[in-house]
Amino acid sequence: MSPARRCRGMRAAVAASVGLSEGSAGSRSGRLFRPPSPAPAAPGARLLRLPGSGAVQAASPERAGWTEALRAAVAELRAGAVVAVPTDTLYGLACAASCSAALRAVYRLKGRSEAKPLAVCLGRVADVYRYCRVRVPEGLLKDLLPGPVTLVMERSEELNKDLNPFTPLVGIRIPDHAFMQDLAQMFEGPLALTSANLSSQASSLNVEEFRDLWPQLSLVIDGGQIGGGQSPECRLGSTVVDLSVPGKFGIIRPGCALESTTAILQQKYGLLPSHASYL
Repeated sequence: MSPARRCRGMRAAVAASVGLSEGSAGSRSGRLFRPPSPAPAAPGARLLRLPGSGAVQAASPERAGWTEALRAAVAELRAGAVVAVPTDTLYGLACAASCSAALRAVYRLKGRSEAKPLAVCLGRVADVYRYCRVRVPEGLLKDLLPGPVTLVMERSEELNKDLNPFTPLVGIRIPDHAFMQDLAQMFEGPLALTSANLSSQASSLNVEEFRDLWPQLSLVIDGGQIGGGQSPECRLGSTVVDLSVPGKFGIIRPGCALESTTAILQQKYGLLPSHASYL
């Protein structure tokens, strides 16, 4: 059975289990059987706004809305769909890294070259050891994760071979964002993650900035404005660091956390800077 057919079958099964309608062939996405969000959304995308600031309390109305958004996102991701999510740096597009059809959909809707890798989002530092061959101290991982960094290491056999098949490396993200950590942990598998924008266009700090992509998405999670301003520095994204060579590190993309990241790598762990060529 082809990967695309497997993903379609998985989508139908999940849809039936959580009360989603798959619709006829050619329709954009399933819909949850509940009243539409009062926020305007383009056809093909359901918009859910996260309540509060992220520090929601158990058994509160805000927590109920938070859980609703998590469950809706997990259902769509398990069904092979692409979902827009907030992170600690930018808005991103997420899909199941194990679903080859979903990976292709991300490249297609972004107009992204398939020679450019997608990062993997995980929920815990402990998960990194399952999907990567780690050659740095555990303390280093915990000093940088969660945080606005992408750590590039040698990938393990656990990852889908259709994810970045052109490189033995993979970039790992654990965003310093409560919703993304909850989502990755509830999903219980690696999520492919990239910025929510068309390739070559500016990255997005709020959901309106990538509204043109909404019709191609199943769900948009609105976490409000990311960052405190509109300066170019706010749109740099995560700092991408190659840690695949023991004792060395390479800065692939400076990003928004360059100084703090290099200080930890050099001063605390004694790693030497080197050239990196992941991207």
